[in-house]
Amino acid sequence: MDQAVTVTVEDGVAVLTIQNPPVNALNAAVRTALVDAIDEANADPRTIAIVIIGDGRTFSAGADIDEFGKPFVSPWLPEVCNRVEASAKPVVAALHGTTLGGGFELALAAHYRIADPRARVGLPEVTLGILPGAGGTQRTPRLAGAAIALDMMLSGRPISADEAASAGLIDEISDGDVRAHAIAFAASLTEHARRPTGERRDGFADSIEYEQVIAAARQEFGRSPLIAQGKIIDCVEAALLLPFEGGLGFEESAFLDCLETDQSAALRHVFFAERRTAKIPELEGATPRPVELVGLVGREPMVVNLAALLLDAGLGVVLLESGATALADATGRVERVYDHLVSGGNVTAHDAAERLSRLTGVLQYDALSSVDMVIEATPEDMDIKKSVFGYLDGVLKPGAVLVTTTSCLDVNDLTQHISRPQDVLGLHFNGPGASAKLVEVVVGTTTAPDVVATGFALAKRLGKAPVRSGIADGLIGGAVMAASRHAADLLVEEGATPYQIDAAMRAWGFALGPYQALDAAGLDNELARRARMAHLWDPTAKVVQITDKLCELGRFGRKSGAGYYDYATQNSPGTENDEVMAVVALERQAKGIVPREVSQAEIQDRLLAAMANEGAGLLDRGIAHRPSDIDVAMIHGHGFPRARGGPMLSADLAGLLTVRNRLRDYAMDDVFWTPAPLFDELIKNGQGFDALNTV
Repeated sequence: MDQAVTVTVEDGVAVLTIQNPPVNALNAAVRTALVDAIDEANADPRTIAIVIIGDGRTFSAGADIDEFGKPFVSPWLPEVCNRVEASAKPVVAALHGTTLGGGFELALAAHYRIADPRARVGLPEVTLGILPGAGGTQRTPRLAGAAIALDMMLSGRPISADEAASAGLIDEISDGDVRAHAIAFAASLTEHARRPTGERRDGFADSIEYEQVIAAARQEFGRSPLIAQGKIIDCVEAALLLPFEGGLGFEESAFLDCLETDQSAALRHVFFAERRTAKIPELEGATPRPVELVGLVGREPMVVNLAALLLDAGLGVVLLESGATALADATGRVERVYDHLVSGGNVTAHDAAERLSRLTGVLQYDALSSVDMVIEATPEDMDIKKSVFGYLDGVLKPGAVLVTTTSCLDVNDLTQHISRPQDVLGLHFNGPGASAKLVEVVVGTTTAPDVVATGFALAKRLGKAPVRSGIADGLIGGAVMAASRHAADLLVEEGATPYQIDAAMRAWGFALGPYQALDAAGLDNELARRARMAHLWDPTAKVVQITDKLCELGRFGRKSGAGYYDYATQNSPGTENDEVMAVVALERQAKGIVPREVSQAEIQDRLLAAMANEGAGLLDRGIAHRPSDIDVAMIHGHGFPRARGGPMLSADLAGLLTVRNRLRDYAMDDVFWTPAPLFDELIKNGQGFDALNTV
């Protein structure tokens, strides 16, 4: 294996180059090599100074996350950083690309930092439920003060080289080759030019202001569900109050506390899960087909939002409508999207005009003959979709990809009467707006691997989180949410209120409770889903008809001004309604149900068990490829709290035996709760769902 760190001596400067592609993660081999190289450079009389730089595209993106949760291997990163800072000869860090987390902590331990003007630096550990543990919470505020240190660490956002230089975190920005600049800079230093960050107090210039910033951060983040954010504030405060060595000890203790939390385990799980979604059989060796021009066929507002997404991603869009009036209305609405963005300062008028110049409106299918892909977003009616696909089959060029956005119809049925079944793919956008991240990539039995790869590539180009799904009503996310809603309905019949259930799930971390989400989606859509699924429902399972009764009263959700909640306007928060509770009371009375007390803990346990059980069923049926894909779908598409890791990871953390036994207890009252066979298989082998994430 190549050396993890190579050393050359140039003009009396020892240049230590980290070589651990692709991002120069600071694994055990790199850490050991750095310590050895620092020691050798200090012992070499030819060396007057040291430069640390990264090979390839970046200095270092930080610690090797694969090592988290495992026993620490010496030297661990805090030791390396302390050895760098203690070097008797000046150390200069030459930064380029992204210098993040432990990589930036290593740079902070150097006596000077020289950066490429395009470099970015950051301390994003909070996104993994931890805090900078190699001196970052102590060195950053010493250089830049509390405000900048807290902003970087509490948000996790990287900052530019210019911002970092203004804050005192970077000493010079190179106007050319950062490596040559750093070597020349280091060669100009004398042995008395060391400036250890731990000894500096630049950021403490105004201790009163520093304390005010700490107090403001506590007020803003005092109720944050993220444990790491509170710990970060404590550590930055400790930087002011404790000697440097004491601050490092305080940081180490806080880091270890965070590392042992379920939150950190969950966030690290999601980090890997998001990267794992693309590891599916269809993508092995498959090359995406080129897509630069996309046709859109369908209904508003779906096609309008999709058009804007595609234009934002640099693609050309050909929008098909059936008549001149409809076409003018659709293109006009796309134009108004950009007018709104320009007026809000989100896009310049020049950029908006450039994007709209790539939009073409057409009235005939023949005009789609040159597109690389067509996305069909017509109503959920198989006859309509088959008709559209028939027209497209006759006009599209060979190799063009045909995409349907259905979440409930069988993609395979759409391929039965066309000549190119291998080119058909489903892409279900869980809300087409920029903030809705999930795209479920629906793979049919005849879909070609390069078409699957094309779907993944397009989703990523649009800034989405793609997850492979087999064919099922609701796909992955919709099916899991439907199970959760049914579990909630059963509890409402037994004695809980919809508002109590929503409050319990918000307390657990969801932004919206299930009935708030149902109001947003539309109660009539839920009835349509249940009607489609009726033939699959176990006849012995309980059926709850409260939603049906509300629809009979014209309460269809937010769009009608009333659902489970009342809405004064389309954007107003919902208010509880006595008419809803009257409907609930009548349903209980009709079934002879005496309402009982239902605790918050029971609500949370039941709904989460229902999600995990449905997820296990999707795995059993091959709809989901792996448990972590379900977690990603739920986090990016259905508001599952990221810091909880997803329903499958939550079941692992609760213990599969515990969850399975709860399901068995619930199943004594209703077959809906019958545990999926996968539970027994994993429990028998002493495993959790995570054991299946290796596939």
